[in-house]
Amino acid sequence: MHSAKSHAYFSAFRGFCALLIGIGLGRFGYPPLIPIEIKAGWFSPAQADFLGAFALAGYIVGATLSGLLAHRLKVAASMRLSMLTVVVGFFVCAWPLGFPWFVFWRLAAGTAGGVLMVIGAPSVLSSIPAEIRGRVGGIVFTGVGAGMALAGTVIPIFAGWGLREAWLSLGAASAILTILAWNGWSGEVPVSPRTAQGGGFSWVLFWLLLAYMTNAIGFVPHTVFWVDYIARGLGRGIVTGNHFWILLGISAACGPILAGWLADRIGFSKSIQGCLAVLAVAVGMPVFWHNSVALVLSSIGVGSMSMGVTSLAAGRVGELVPASQQKRVWGWMTMAFATAHASTGFLLAALFAKTGSYSGLFTTGAVAVLAGCGFAAIGPRRKA
Repeated sequence: MHSAKSHAYFSAFRGFCALLIGIGLGRFGYPPLIPIEIKAGWFSPAQADFLGAFALAGYIVGATLSGLLAHRLKVAASMRLSMLTVVVGFFVCAWPLGFPWFVFWRLAAGTAGGVLMVIGAPSVLSSIPAEIRGRVGGIVFTGVGAGMALAGTVIPIFAGWGLREAWLSLGAASAILTILAWNGWSGEVPVSPRTAQGGGFSWVLFWLLLAYMTNAIGFVPHTVFWVDYIARGLGRGIVTGNHFWILLGISAACGPILAGWLADRIGFSKSIQGCLAVLAVAVGMPVFWHNSVALVLSSIGVGSMSMGVTSLAAGRVGELVPASQQKRVWGWMTMAFATAHASTGFLLAALFAKTGSYSGLFTTGAVAVLAGCGFAAIGPRRKA
């Protein structure tokens, strides 16, 4: 039994590294670089923001192609190829070879992140004993927030030497993590939304899906614009902006644990409603308050509640859907989240390019999440 648990936690560490590379660094390692790129003259503010949105678009591509990729290359090869793509992307972006060059590699990084998320987590959890699956899953998904915090820590240090050094530092960190996560992946192919068969869709799941999509929309203003808003919008500088990014990442790492504790006491449905309500307030706070206390509360609220809602939504699907259909339904939930997240990223980047106002970004996110509270409340009243 002890050997089985040891194996489980080694698997969890591999999954942790994979999500840290693909999502924590590959996706969320970019926002702290936005104000540095603009200051260095590599890109205009609009171009820098659009590059963040292209990474979101890549995530949709990766989530869509993950099932096909796993069938063609198998899980281990898919994971390794995706991790290497992120590593190479960081290194080649250390040279300013033009906007199209960066568009390609931001798309590639987003695609790799989508593959690592969709294939990596099920590959780990499928072989984990039921009695420790919750703890192992928590370890795996903590990689997202840990990567955000790591990026916010190392980027300001190396950016003091130059923007090239900042990109290279992310590449070096990803390369080390790739080596640590290289071996041990199982050959099991997860069920994807394209390959799964059977399973219906109920009204209660429909409202849950809408609520989950608003969580994706509400997460965009902070994960794309937060560092730039604090650094340039409020004039507090890149170092201060990264401090708040680190706080956002630490909060995102703690969110699933807090959400699980809450769900054990009041249930998944009520927990989702409560977390979305707090998230709506946290996203909208920068519209009205700009002091340090408000920024701290907003960082903590958005990081913890958004990632918490993600874990709660997965638990709610487990309550509502038979085991044979859960992978299919969760696959569609993941695709819906990615689509809402990416499309919102492009729309808000366009809005900011036209208005130059950060308030509109946070207002849009807050209103969407507030609507999600209503969707989450409607669902339980409908028959599954």
